[in-house]
Amino acid sequence: MTETISGVGGLRLTGATLAGGQPGLVRIERGLVTDVAETPAALECSSAGADGTEPVNRREHLDLTGYVLLPAAAEPHAHLDKALTWDAVGCAPGDLRHAVVSWREWSRKLSPANVRQRALRALEDLVAHGATAVRTHVDLGPTASRLPVIEALVSLRDEVAGAVWVQLAALTAPDTPESVVRQALAAGIDLVGGVPHLADDPTAETRRLFALAEHAGAGLDLHIDEHLAPAPLTLLELARLARDTPLPRGITASHCVSLGMLAPSRRQEVVEALAQTTIGIVTLPLTNLYLQGRGWSSSPPRGLTAVQSLLDAGIPVAAGGDNIRDPFNPMGRADPLETASLLVTAGHLGVVEAYDAVSTTARRVLGLDPAGPVKGAAADLLAVKAESLSEAIATGTEDRLVIRAGQVIRRTTVTRSGPALSGVRSGRPEATELVATSG
Repeated sequence: MTETISGVGGLRLTGATLAGGQPGLVRIERGLVTDVAETPAALECSSAGADGTEPVNRREHLDLTGYVLLPAAAEPHAHLDKALTWDAVGCAPGDLRHAVVSWREWSRKLSPANVRQRALRALEDLVAHGATAVRTHVDLGPTASRLPVIEALVSLRDEVAGAVWVQLAALTAPDTPESVVRQALAAGIDLVGGVPHLADDPTAETRRLFALAEHAGAGLDLHIDEHLAPAPLTLLELARLARDTPLPRGITASHCVSLGMLAPSRRQEVVEALAQTTIGIVTLPLTNLYLQGRGWSSSPPRGLTAVQSLLDAGIPVAAGGDNIRDPFNPMGRADPLETASLLVTAGHLGVVEAYDAVSTTARRVLGLDPAGPVKGAAADLLAVKAESLSEAIATGTEDRLVIRAGQVIRRTTVTRSGPALSGVRSGRPEATELVATSG
């Protein structure tokens, strides 16, 4: 069961375990974490007023015994306009090219109301799973016909701002005129996006999109090299552009699949070029594991970017869920813990590194202030019913509590019922004790 809870005044969180395994008692005021302690006495001492009394506005207390308390997750790469359309659209071959064709054909009949409904449902799932910030790409076609959809999502973004920070990137197709991109920006789109590797001349398309963002004073988030071939390699071109002309509102390179397939010397050349910029990388394991490597003559490659090489060079690598049950991937639970689990399994990251990619680094790539159970950080937090971070990622339980700017905005509790397993013999239960967990 998921419920919405509104917070009033400050919060005190006790009983939780922090990611490092130590107990965590947290005090929150005005949307910020003001104190973190390991003992109640230390927390009470730091929170008392000048006369030794508790300030009157600190009225709410949450006992999080049995939960691990983490920085809230952030989703750096979604497609809310496509979300939850797999059953209606499908895509039999399961590769990127056919997915693009299937979506473009079906989406001609998109209505703003339908997009809004599905986007809101996907956002509800993302927030309930712990994401308090979301960047979504929104398709632009060859005409201005998608502008009503843009306007619907801009309106939705503003309406949900109290619960979740949403940012919109215009997913510019190679045949999208610059005039349409400018209209989308005027309608409220936040960033320029695009897919240079689908253009006849990927390098020229990368330069076109970069120039559009520069002239508009907007950020840039490109789908880069979402293929397994060593060429075209537009990531290197983007790095060169970013080095010569940094964009004040940030540059993100998403996917970067082919980087993981390059020969070591060539890969190192690209990584070194990226290290001279402020480009943030977003890897998208769920969709790229699904789309890439189909028809491979031997065991298919994993389709992820060179995550470890990038991290070793100090380049920020965030991770996102990408598609949520649409023609590009029939799977996806809108759950950052699912993404973190895949980073551990398929990306060979450690548990802490994997969760950092969907939380702290994801916020950094999105240009947001740090959040988490750390003094002075934004009070965007996620509590998961688990004894440790590894258990939280491994089980992916729905039993979670989500705090945004110091307010509890979602709490989901899970209840299991039935006879005790030890009492079940030959199909005849001898005990009626219920085994249950609840938040």
